[in-house]
Amino acid sequence: MPRIKDVRTTIYEWVGPVAPMPPHFCTTASDLVADVTGSIASFRFLGWLVVELELDDGTIGIGNSALAPHAVKTTIDTYLKPLLIGTDPLDSEYIWQSMYRRTLPFGRKGIGMTAISAVDLAVWDAKGKLLKQPVFKLLGGRTKPKIPVYASRLYSQPLDTLYSEAKAYAEEGFKAVKLRFGWGPKDGLEGMHKNVDLVRTTREAVDTVDIMADCYMGWNVEYAKRMLRLLAPFNMRWVEEPVVADDLYGYAELRALNLVNISGGEHEYTLAGFRDALALKAFDIAQPDINRVGGITAAKKIADLCEANDILFIPHAGQMHNYPVTMSSYAAPISEYFPKVPVEVGNELFWYIFDGEPVARDGFIDLDDGK
Repeated sequence: MPRIKDVRTTIYEWVGPVAPMPPHFCTTASDLVADVTGSIASFRFLGWLVVELELDDGTIGIGNSALAPHAVKTTIDTYLKPLLIGTDPLDSEYIWQSMYRRTLPFGRKGIGMTAISAVDLAVWDAKGKLLKQPVFKLLGGRTKPKIPVYASRLYSQPLDTLYSEAKAYAEEGFKAVKLRFGWGPKDGLEGMHKNVDLVRTTREAVDTVDIMADCYMGWNVEYAKRMLRLLAPFNMRWVEEPVVADDLYGYAELRALNLVNISGGEHEYTLAGFRDALALKAFDIAQPDINRVGGITAAKKIADLCEANDILFIPHAGQMHNYPVTMSSYAAPISEYFPKVPVEVGNELFWYIFDGEPVARDGFIDLDDGK
């Protein structure tokens, strides 16, 4: 069986025009130490790392990372590449455990686990190519004819354009849309009402469509409690990442209010991280990012854990590395979808780097049974 003979890492930097980022565009964890709430510029990412695993028969498996690409590249080149040369990509569990256990002092979360994730995606891509099967078939196959996706593009913006954009997504067939809140604890009661205006306007635009909203860790527990009371009448599907990722007890406290479903996990890592989160009853919806959480190897186990706990598994971000796990899991009813737009935050870079990304039609994407 072919073995890995080389590991290459390349960073693609966007050098074209970038859309402006107005204040109150989206709350973030950095708002506490920033002068203006919702300026997401420090979280913008305009570089993307691509990992290529070359096998000795010429097969190439491709993985990727959008988080801190320069640091992730260094980690792969320095620490992971020597562990990979000569291994059989079909031994994906051994490869994952080898990378994890041999980098454990520094690699169990953050940059280290993101590097492991990028490699793991490439390992699974190589497995699919060797076995001439799409990755979702290797994970268990179809659990649904197509994957319903939600349009994840609405930001804190003028209410008239918010209304028009939300309505347009509904008319395209999307049965759910997600927006971002623009105001947090620094902005007091006035900011709360502005957040409510965003949700109210979206609900008026899409009467029969689910609405979700993302805080991107920009609130605290006290502020979130007040906001959830105000948001409860709008029948939202969830409020996402209301507090910083490390405050699992805060998530559990907010979820226990039973006002609006609470989602999180985009910045959580590994099966162990989600075991602890679910034990605390932190989430109604678990949202691992598969090119951070530990790749497909970890994500499949987390999906099974969610199924056993009757918790929805809805990965952060659309993109081809997330869809195979969603397609193959009964815990995953829907997937996120970033429409192709001019570059602004960085999520949309995937469209400009990779070919073959599934395009939503009538609110669904499909995967090819042949590749």
